Amino acid sequence: MHDESNPEGWGLDTLAIRTGHQRTAEQEHGEPIFPTSSFVYDSAAEAARKFGGEEPGNVYSRFTNPTVQTFERRLAAMEGGERCVATSSGMSAILSTALALLQAGDEIVASRSLFGSTVSLFDKYLGKFGITTRYVELSDLAAWEAAVTPATKLLFAETPSNPLSEVADIPALADLAHRHGAWLAIDNCFLTPALQKPIALGADLVIHSATKYLDGQGRAIGGAVVGPDKLLEELFGVVRTCGPCMSPFNAWIFTKGLETLGLRMQAHCANAQRLAEWLKAHPAVERVHYSGLESHPQHALAARQQRGFGAVLGVEVRGGREGAWSVIDATRMLSITGNLGDVKTTITHPGTTTHGRLSDDQKAAAGIREGLIRVAVGLEDIADIQADLARGLDALAAR
Repeated sequence: MHDESNPEGWGLDTLAIRTGHQRTAEQEHGEPIFPTSSFVYDSAAEAARKFGGEEPGNVYSRFTNPTVQTFERRLAAMEGGERCVATSSGMSAILSTALALLQAGDEIVASRSLFGSTVSLFDKYLGKFGITTRYVELSDLAAWEAAVTPATKLLFAETPSNPLSEVADIPALADLAHRHGAWLAIDNCFLTPALQKPIALGADLVIHSATKYLDGQGRAIGGAVVGPDKLLEELFGVVRTCGPCMSPFNAWIFTKGLETLGLRMQAHCANAQRLAEWLKAHPAVERVHYSGLESHPQHALAARQQRGFGAVLGVEVRGGREGAWSVIDATRMLSITGNLGDVKTTITHPGTTTHGRLSDDQKAAAGIREGLIRVAVGLEDIADIQADLARGLDALAAR
């Protein structure tokens, strides 16, 4: 089948390096940055045509900027989508999607295993405008089916989940959504198009926090939505009118990050696999949540629909919160931070950071236990990552 997003049939790494950039009259080799708020015209008539949409061209950098468009075209090609709309953050990408597709009385069915801020957005803010969200177990297709009603317009899932590495059956969820006249949106932040292409598996929309692996070095905040032009045109209208736009500088950062995405994700996965196997054997560790382990209940599904298992591990240690905090505090190299996706390994206690705003019941339903640590494995030497974690783990095992 002809892929309009990739007419040359290029591989992912070529798309990541060569697509999106339309050279200017200067014939530059590297992608330029256009740090300008507005654009000028040769005549009032030209301005009128471009403002009115009769002629393509730049109007105002809130919604038309060449640097941002380069990033959008490149990510759309890599995800195999018709179009991409960039936003100011991953959360604004989710909000813009909801504002574009939903109205009062509509319903969302979502996984319980969502980022804490996404749950707050759905419940606290969308809820007060009459949009209801029902939460189900990510891997329980019967629960998804039972939760759908005639008012359901959107199914939303992160896969793999944060931080327990649960995996959704994307083709099955897509079939379920489409049978009921709903859309399926997949947050692909943890795997990126280098490891998973939800659109090819049947999803309608792919959502990214570009802040994470698309950048890869913790430099900038941004988000993106990829999907069919028909849906993205309305989402573009939200960004144009409401203003959650990506800055040209951040778009340039993300564009350059995409160039090494494939190589970085391979290296992240290799380090994560080795660390997961090492942690599984440590006496202070009760359980490792990582779909690359054959003991993971959805290992076969992950191997079937992914080209790698990602780099985020959920590690349950002995001693509850006290034990978890002691392991985190004993590290000297790992970065204690809530962000992930960097070349630097990060470590955090989800129950008091990324998922800290959830109620106790919500944490329990999402599997966020007191002894749970999240390790987002970076690209340092694996022996050094192990040695840094061993300080706290060895001390915990000796108690």
